[in-house]
Amino acid sequence: MIKLENVTKTFKVKGNTVTAVDNVSLNIEKGEIFGIIGFSGAGKSTLVRCMNLLEVPTSGSVFFDDHDLVNATSKELRGYRKKIGMIFQQFNLLEQRTVLANVCYPLELEGVKKKEAKERARELLKLVDLAEKENAYPSQLSGGQKQRVAIARALATSPEVLLCDEATSALDPLTTKGVLTLIQKINKELGVTIVVITHEMKVVEQICDRVAIMNKGVVEEVGKVRDIFLNPQSETSRKLVFTGENRNDIKADKKSIRIVFDGISSTEPILANLILETQVKLNILGANTEDIGGSAYGQLLIERPDERSVEIIKKYLDKLGIKYEELDFADDEDKSDKKYSDKEKSVDDNSKINKLTKNKKSKDKEVA
Repeated sequence: MIKLENVTKTFKVKGNTVTAVDNVSLNIEKGEIFGIIGFSGAGKSTLVRCMNLLEVPTSGSVFFDDHDLVNATSKELRGYRKKIGMIFQQFNLLEQRTVLANVCYPLELEGVKKKEAKERARELLKLVDLAEKENAYPSQLSGGQKQRVAIARALATSPEVLLCDEATSALDPLTTKGVLTLIQKINKELGVTIVVITHEMKVVEQICDRVAIMNKGVVEEVGKVRDIFLNPQSETSRKLVFTGENRNDIKADKKSIRIVFDGISSTEPILANLILETQVKLNILGANTEDIGGSAYGQLLIERPDERSVEIIKKYLDKLGIKYEELDFADDEDKSDKKYSDKEKSVDDNSKINKLTKNKKSKDKEVA
């Protein structure tokens, strides 16, 4: 559906060249919800703007359904952009227009008859559960309602792809969950391919099929969300899984062992059985559970005991086929002494890129 080949984007800042996206290659499949996650300044927003050429790559190629957008004519590019909708963190609604008129706006630009445009807009407002708000103005809506209007507007031209650039960052957790559920509904019912840009691991875990981890303009890792959670390969993904948004309860500042629970094992009393079977006293540093693809996944961080006890614990976990890894964040926050268990080391579709370079996140463009 969308394919990026060796995409690089640089900017000139006060006489210096800043690399926001560095040699990124990705393949986003039709019908999937694909997440791109990283901390602030990772280059996520610049990358997603390269997908519809709001930002023209300095080098590299962008393909949409095998059509090269970089070398397309202006007329061809306008045609392709009709098939790629986009929503933003700040909604970008037209304040002087009603909700219905906002959704009609892109149809008006396409020359659609007013009656047909209104019928289409009302269908979409019903889809996003805002049918009763068609005569309201943006100033009369909550943040969540504004984002729903923005989603309806983005769907007006029946796009095949929807790009979501930090679409829930300005919303509270409950409203965020509702908007993400709506995005899933659009994906399933309309078959729209979704690309989600976020810095929140919770967002990726709730709705994405696959995810790319970005850091300093580079894609460090790509894989299924489940695999990234169970076996994070890059330093950035480990930070996002251990200490990302809403994970302040996990204190990964000591030598520790991370035990990961998936689906079935998350319902078993693993910790209680571990203590009873090994007779090792354990100090719990933190724990949490996540819903990934409708299944329960969890992680438990315990302080690393003496060497003899560690070997007993590892032997017990290996016997049960439970995944674990040894971590050491004590000496340097950016380094970890990490050893995976022999069980399921490989991660499907993961790639690791070691080259890192300086970057700066590009300024958001205001789009009406």
